[in-house]
Amino acid sequence: MKKASPPRRASIVSIGNELLSGQTVSTNAAYLGERLFAISIPIVSSYTIGDEIDSTVRALKLASSDADIIIATGGLGPTDDDLTRQGLAKFLGVELQLHNELLDKIQNMFARRERPMPERNKIQAYIPAGAKAIDNKLGTAPGIMAESNGKLFFVLPGVPSEMKQMFEESVLPELQRFAGSQAIIIRKLKCFGTGESNIAEMLGDLMQRNRNPLINCTVEHGVITLCIVAAAKDKNQAEKMAEKDEKLLRNILGDLIYGVDEQTLAEVVGEKLARQNKKIATAESCTGGTLAKLLTDIPGASRYFTYGWITYSNDAKISQLDIPRDLINKYGAVSEQVAQAMAQQARKKADTDIAIGITGIAGPDGGSEQKPVGLVYISVDTGSGCETRRFIFHHNRDSIRLRAAQTALNMLRLRL
Repeated sequence: MKKASPPRRASIVSIGNELLSGQTVSTNAAYLGERLFAISIPIVSSYTIGDEIDSTVRALKLASSDADIIIATGGLGPTDDDLTRQGLAKFLGVELQLHNELLDKIQNMFARRERPMPERNKIQAYIPAGAKAIDNKLGTAPGIMAESNGKLFFVLPGVPSEMKQMFEESVLPELQRFAGSQAIIIRKLKCFGTGESNIAEMLGDLMQRNRNPLINCTVEHGVITLCIVAAAKDKNQAEKMAEKDEKLLRNILGDLIYGVDEQTLAEVVGEKLARQNKKIATAESCTGGTLAKLLTDIPGASRYFTYGWITYSNDAKISQLDIPRDLINKYGAVSEQVAQAMAQQARKKADTDIAIGITGIAGPDGGSEQKPVGLVYISVDTGSGCETRRFIFHHNRDSIRLRAAQTALNMLRLRL
């Protein structure tokens, strides 16, 4: 493992009572994260606080303990609850100072609008001693830039249009100089078929927080995303570090990895079906067409997807798929035997190479001790054999249905 100097890192502080109450959704943090990553500066933390001086001081202390670059947004207006400049001054241990040139700009802006400047707007011309003002071409609130203990602090308005303009024109060039030559490369590996804790056990020390590359893990609906984050002095070195770790992870995890970046299971399965010139049909009960939707969400799905049945009731299974009534009566609609019959009959009726049958109990009602909510049988018939498996999924109805459909895709992926 090659060690590299740690890169410059950033922390974001979003300020505003409206953010905490849910009245406003902060889009600034997402924008800043994307723009900072584009210049190889990772975000390591993000704080959301209310309009209070002491809260601002605490958040700035936390952010500066995390990162070299701290960007705060919000709280620079002229009203009594706009207290970010006061909080920054207290954090820096200095007083606010009036800048007459800033006051002139604010007064001129009101004059151009043919309006008198309210006295309360004068506070926007005050910035902490030793700090610099950041020009705001769209509004009355100038931003603030300060340096303390080798770290850079930027405070920008919370209004997205003003924040973005000031970041692009004034903050971004400063950050590029401050960060110097550094590169961050991120590679994503998509996994399915085991739990997050099992992945962590398999990777062991590779997931230690102090290593470079860093391996992060996120989970959504059973899909585990492993992010390899490699930091180096130049892009080529970072690429080599990320590539080495990717090979290492692939050797350890094998078929658990199904794709990269933003690939979905449906995309990967669709590519395999198209490449092998195979057709597929689906017969679904508890998933209500979710599997067919995932398959047909992919552009060009007509190359491989032909039929999809939603046979939700027993009568539908009997009339549409010719499932014997005696089979349902003997084993129940939610059973290995019925799932297999659904797959086999769908393949026969659609005249396809492959068919998948799904039956289960998505809940929240309908379960029993023998057949609990979350019980799902999935059958994949490829003509050369029919694989049927029993699963118990958890959480709510939507999650059970999606997990079942994703699991069906993964079963097929491993057979193609």
